[in-house]
Amino acid sequence: MSKILVTGGLGFIGSHTVVELQKEGFEVVIIDNLSNSSINVLDGITAITGKKPIFEKLDLREKSAVQEFFKTHNDVKGVIHFAASKAVGESVENPLLYYENNINTLVYVLQELNKLKEANFIFSSSCTVYGQADELPITENAPVKPAESPYGNTKQIGEEIIKDTCKVSAQLNAIALRYFNPVGSHESALIGELPIGVPQNLVPFITQTAIGLREQLSVFGDDYPTEDGTCIRDYIHVVDLAKAHVVALQRLLAHKNETNFEVFNLGTGTGSSVLEVIKSFERVSGETLNYKIAPRRAGDVIAAYAHTEKANKVLGWKSDLTLDDAMASAWKWEKHIREQ
Repeated sequence: MSKILVTGGLGFIGSHTVVELQKEGFEVVIIDNLSNSSINVLDGITAITGKKPIFEKLDLREKSAVQEFFKTHNDVKGVIHFAASKAVGESVENPLLYYENNINTLVYVLQELNKLKEANFIFSSSCTVYGQADELPITENAPVKPAESPYGNTKQIGEEIIKDTCKVSAQLNAIALRYFNPVGSHESALIGELPIGVPQNLVPFITQTAIGLREQLSVFGDDYPTEDGTCIRDYIHVVDLAKAHVVALQRLLAHKNETNFEVFNLGTGTGSSVLEVIKSFERVSGETLNYKIAPRRAGDVIAAYAHTEKANKVLGWKSDLTLDDAMASAWKWEKHIREQ
């Protein structure tokens, strides 16, 4: 039973990935500084899987703490690295926080992995590296455009750091997973997306509006060159996304990777407009959503959805759950957390 470190393992995608890892029999160690998550998520993971993962509250910005962790857990066989700040708007307002939290921490973890005989590393990347792609759907060969935000830039720089390290570290094998838009929650409603303050993402804003926590949802722009005028994104169920991390890790552990740095897009391959997401929510929930059309938001690309053939064929993974599945689970989660 391999020991796997999941940094940011109490976050939205991290917690769902811990569940899938434990289902597959991995021993999981979670590092999280609880800056954007809750210790209660640990109880949710334990209730779903019947096993409590090892948890260490640790700030990866403290290099000495990272060094001490790897001295204690020198038998870690793989790392899935989620720990990072992730709000685009906040990154514009506070770029140095993002560069410290997203870049320094990555370097400190890689420095420790370099000391091991063999290291397997999964990086939480993003489709933001593509910007407004020249062609849709977006393949892994699409050019990486200048970042629209410090957050997006940290994902680009992060990939470059890993790639450069892999060039000179024969023992390091890494996969960067470029997510599109993760949504939904675990079917049990015991874990899900927990935004602190006003949600930055569409789906939690929808569910919070429907439950009465927010007065109204703003749809930013209805004059884009799309069928209904609203932006198009590839919304992938977080459970499908979590399973992809396990598949990618197993690929590295089994030495099936073709090079020691690989990149895969993770999406459904289908674009959905903002209004289509709202209609999906209304369909599965039976609620009528209070929304208004607002001016366009700076930095929003018109459309982004994944070409999934590489992940399907090479990684052996595909998304199974639908947008309706995701919206139903997100609504179930929203109602669950408001009942507590």
